[in-house]
Amino acid sequence: MSVELKIPAAGESITEVQIGQWLVREGDVVERDQPVVELETDKASMELPAPVAGRIEKILHADGEIVPVGEVIAVIDETAAATGAKPAAAATQAAAAAEQTPAPTAATATQAPPADVPIMPAARALMAEHGLRPEDVQGTGPGGRILKEDVLRTLAMRQPGATTAPAAPDAAAQSASQDSRGRLSPMSDSRGRLSPTPAGQSEAAGSRAARVPVTSAPAESVPTAREEEVVPMTMLRRRIAERLVEAKRTAALLTTFNEIDMSQVIALRKQYQPVFEKKYGIKLGFMSFFVKAAIDALKQFPVVNAEVRGTDIVYKNYYDIGVAVSTEHGLVVPVLRDADRMSFAEVELAIADLARRARERKLSVEELTGGTFTISNGGVFGSLCSTPIVNPPQSAILGLHAIQERPVVRDGQIVARPMMYVALTYDHRIIDGRESVTFLRRIKECIEDPSRMLIEV
Repeated sequence: MSVELKIPAAGESITEVQIGQWLVREGDVVERDQPVVELETDKASMELPAPVAGRIEKILHADGEIVPVGEVIAVIDETAAATGAKPAAAATQAAAAAEQTPAPTAATATQAPPADVPIMPAARALMAEHGLRPEDVQGTGPGGRILKEDVLRTLAMRQPGATTAPAAPDAAAQSASQDSRGRLSPMSDSRGRLSPTPAGQSEAAGSRAARVPVTSAPAESVPTAREEEVVPMTMLRRRIAERLVEAKRTAALLTTFNEIDMSQVIALRKQYQPVFEKKYGIKLGFMSFFVKAAIDALKQFPVVNAEVRGTDIVYKNYYDIGVAVSTEHGLVVPVLRDADRMSFAEVELAIADLARRARERKLSVEELTGGTFTISNGGVFGSLCSTPIVNPPQSAILGLHAIQERPVVRDGQIVARPMMYVALTYDHRIIDGRESVTFLRRIKECIEDPSRMLIEV
């Protein structure tokens, strides 16, 4: 009996998904609930498990294809589950064990790359065209990544006679390249240009030079330094681009800046870090202080926590704080629900968990939607100052930056203090300059004197 593998509903307003990567091949036997394919949506990534145990009979859509929700992407033969065939995972392990067994021939002395080695899209297309497998190509990119140049090099080596090394001219031929007056022989120089013919050159020497075997790879297999590679955007990257352009087009964005003395927060972290880490199993970071400070400021200036909906302003009495996380797949903003009810430890644990699952592409759509205010920390990458873009439909975003020792004036004296620039980008349609400046100043007061958040003054 054949069972169809369909694209499930991935969330509200999501009508299509992109095939990220197949984790199995046609003919593989899979177990029930075993992940078989990675799916990309415009909001998150997810793994689609097999609904039944069986053999992958047919894969209908390849990596990178965009398919609508409900579309059949593969067919699983359920009757193969009773044949006792090894599942795909077990077969892969057996194949890996077989590859580790040394063969007696010298040709296998070079270790082949694993089958799951990262492959650039252009390289993957070229390998498919010529029937190459990942283990046939030695990757030279970061982490063993297979580049297009690696595939071209492999194809060149497979050309007839391509393995013949160029022979160097013998000493007699080299000495015959100059006559008694030092004039050059009619051999090409390093740029391929012919040199003048010498007087009285030995014909025998010229014959020996002409007989030197020189074999080169075909011209089309040599990669050029100005090569381009066209890679389609993922749905997540396209959605990020659309939302950023939407924010710039529909909102009247403006940014205000301030700087914060981080001395008090640094001192608190140093004082309580050992006890905090021992009790909760996680370090006390800066983000929990800024989440708490932002909530304190949002309560005093509710318009910053609001959004524009048509011709209305929607005020929200809950505080769902988005925390921007950078991954290799793009920027995502998981949300801390009801962050005002969280302790410092709960904030730190939640951020660590969301960041880890964001990098593993295991966040759900619900965890990426519905935030009321966002905090983005570019300081982890060394950014000194920036103007973040609002995440629609929110009305403001707080940007944090690197901490630097800078000279400041305290009590008439110039002293060094750990300072951080902060930026608030806001929608000027509903937030005026007075609210934005005083909102950012309130965050500055809470961070420079954290006790103010406890007694709410």
